[in-house]
Amino acid sequence: MGLRHLTLGETVVPGFDAAHAAQTERYPGSAGAWQPVHTVYVPADRFGHLTVREWGDEALALLERHLPDEAAVASVFGPMPAAQAADVRRRVARKLVREPIEDLRIDFEDGYGTRTGREEDRHADSAARSIALMDHLGTLPRRWGPRVKSFADGDPARSIRTLDMFLTGVVQRRGRLPDGFTVTFPKVLMEEYLGQFASVLSSLEEGLGLVSGTLRFEMQVEAPQTVMFLTRSANLVPLLGGRLAAAHFGVFDYTAACGLPPAEQRLDHPVCDHAREVMRVALAGTGVELSDGSLAASPASDATADVHRLWRAHAAMVRHSLRHGFYQGWDMHPSHLAARYATVYAFHLATRDAYAERVRAWEERRAAAGGVMDEPATVKTLSAALHRAALALDGTEALSADDR
Repeated sequence: MGLRHLTLGETVVPGFDAAHAAQTERYPGSAGAWQPVHTVYVPADRFGHLTVREWGDEALALLERHLPDEAAVASVFGPMPAAQAADVRRRVARKLVREPIEDLRIDFEDGYGTRTGREEDRHADSAARSIALMDHLGTLPRRWGPRVKSFADGDPARSIRTLDMFLTGVVQRRGRLPDGFTVTFPKVLMEEYLGQFASVLSSLEEGLGLVSGTLRFEMQVEAPQTVMFLTRSANLVPLLGGRLAAAHFGVFDYTAACGLPPAEQRLDHPVCDHAREVMRVALAGTGVELSDGSLAASPASDATADVHRLWRAHAAMVRHSLRHGFYQGWDMHPSHLAARYATVYAFHLATRDAYAERVRAWEERRAAAGGVMDEPATVKTLSAALHRAALALDGTEALSADDR
């Protein structure tokens, strides 16, 4: 034999240990934890401690008025058995009462507009006061935080000041930073901005007495320049010290930057599909969550026909994201909540039982229904889909006995 006898565990390839250590750092994989199905954006000047409940109440009123039964559910959100449609409606109504918003972003950027420094200071303090009160009342969403202004605007001091005031206001009022915090960093036109923002977060942690690594952020992919540097940034996540939590796609800035006419600035345009695929490939295996964008529309009126038209359009965009493996998106109006949850629930319920049967068949070393013989990689994907369905449908790590 050309190789000497090896002891179990002995390394025979020069440089392997270093390469494998780098792989482990660069590609830790997904932790399989809960991920919100949406992020809701509310302009900072319109945000208060009752905002989440007000959105939930408005969405629930729309549901009761315009989606009264399972027949309406099937008509608006696609053909489905009556029992499934009734289940979807029941789940949506329950969700809008218990947890209408899973991830809240208080917007100091595009949705907020240009304000004087004094105005923004006042709104940053008011937002911090509202967050502290929500934490006290137990109404704070599982994820929450601000979207600050971009460094690309040429004024990083304003972005940092707002974030500092907001965080300081929350920590001083509560004596700690409530769980679930993240901050959205928009319009990342230069790769260097990411490292600079990560350094800002480190400094804020030190000043506030927070444990290192507490403050994490999500970047927005809103320009072709961002897509280009993602393709060459293999070490991006390790270089940011684990602070990059997610990448969110910005549909309208991106399509505008690509020169698309207004009628074509939509989530399911091919240029958006390309950008999202680059995001997926560039961040695959890193544990960084991916989120799709939004539909910039609300019902034209309170008439049922207009509400249904909006819901169908929103549902089509959400289904496009789900089919392409993007399980989170943005919601911009209370009317979006019912459509988001109905579409997500219908998507998972339509396949859950079949996926579970295929996993059982694999575990029992037999073919599934229809003679399907799954490969290990497919079974891993099926198991992940079931886990994701359990989290989306019930907010738990596993399906309850009642929901199996």
